Amino acid sequence: MARKEETDTETGTGAAAEAAAQAAAGEPPALGVGMVGYAFMGAAHSQGWRTAGRVFDLPARPVLAAVCGRDRAAVRAAADKHGWAAAETDWRDLIARDDVQIVDICTPGDSHAEIAVAALDAGKHVLCEKPLANSVAEAQAMTAAAERARARGQVAMVGFNYRRVPAMAYARRMIGEGRLGALRHVRVTYLQDWLVDPEFPLAWRLRREHAGSGALGDLGAHIVDLAQYLAGEPLVGVSAMTETFVRSRPLPAGAPSGLSGGGGAAAGRGAVTVDDAALFTGRLASGALASFEATRMAAGRKNALRLELNGEQGSLAFDLERLNELSFHDHTEPAVSSGFRRILVTEPEHPYLEAWWPPGHALGYEHTFVHQARDLVHAIATGADPEPSFADGLQVQRVLAAVEESAEKNAVYTPVLA
Repeated sequence: MARKEETDTETGTGAAAEAAAQAAAGEPPALGVGMVGYAFMGAAHSQGWRTAGRVFDLPARPVLAAVCGRDRAAVRAAADKHGWAAAETDWRDLIARDDVQIVDICTPGDSHAEIAVAALDAGKHVLCEKPLANSVAEAQAMTAAAERARARGQVAMVGFNYRRVPAMAYARRMIGEGRLGALRHVRVTYLQDWLVDPEFPLAWRLRREHAGSGALGDLGAHIVDLAQYLAGEPLVGVSAMTETFVRSRPLPAGAPSGLSGGGGAAAGRGAVTVDDAALFTGRLASGALASFEATRMAAGRKNALRLELNGEQGSLAFDLERLNELSFHDHTEPAVSSGFRRILVTEPEHPYLEAWWPPGHALGYEHTFVHQARDLVHAIATGADPEPSFADGLQVQRVLAAVEESAEKNAVYTPVLA
């Protein structure tokens, strides 16, 4: 049970009485969410949980029960800002709360495994931010815990939010329907520039013991998952190069805010122990070829995620900076009139859009987290297996491990171990 001095809501009999009253009134049952972490991803997840039940007709009603962080004043301020009823300073207390049924993990990767396994073993559903863990061994332990929990009716999902862009979900549908035919090529780039300044402080994302890897885990995890999700098949081998361009950075005076150096710098410098950029090729199970680039050192690129898939019958392309659109080429049409055409993904028949605005009214980045919350609530209520599962997250982790191994061996082709 949460310590009384660190929370401002009661649990237990009050929660049970409220649930009984809701059932008597015919309202959807409450589904209490407890979130660990409250910075950039915590704010995004809060938006998702706060909004999902107000847009979609859900079988259960997400309730922002408690948020957790180590700094009491900061986590209380975050709770007030984002609408959480209570604040905790120990994630174990959050897991123990009777009014928390879902534990949402938005912390650095070095704590994912411990929190997720504990929450699953305590009977909670779990949503964990990507990448699933900092190592294959940790991801395997988390997946095993999820499998044990699944037998008890619990679910566990990884937060690869770009799957929830309506255009991405529609691209998956088109590929599944055979619109491209057999795949030949997949190419994906994810470019950011927030580390170009060599005086940017040594944030946790730049330290292997916290982040596991650099651009590879931060951005590469997303594009590996997207490639496998869209193709509907796994990567089986990679050939890779990584580089760290700035080897030391100023020690931070405080916690940098988001992807900025807002925390300032203290005296002295520390070693950067992760990659700044990763470049790799890969082979999918079908034999299709793939290429990937992930960097946080591409000047002028703020959040540039772009992909293209080429098949025997057509091609699809996507640009996150135009996230309501797909570019589609149907190669079965006569050459005299064929070419890429724009598909505006805002129709109510497109994924997720039945509950939003009239056609032509665009959505944005934050809506992916609303869709993520929606999908998890439906999985819990219906007993369905959520996607992406912890097993999917483990597969991505195995690809990242193969990339690092290949880079250490001067780009030697390295199989992705099953």
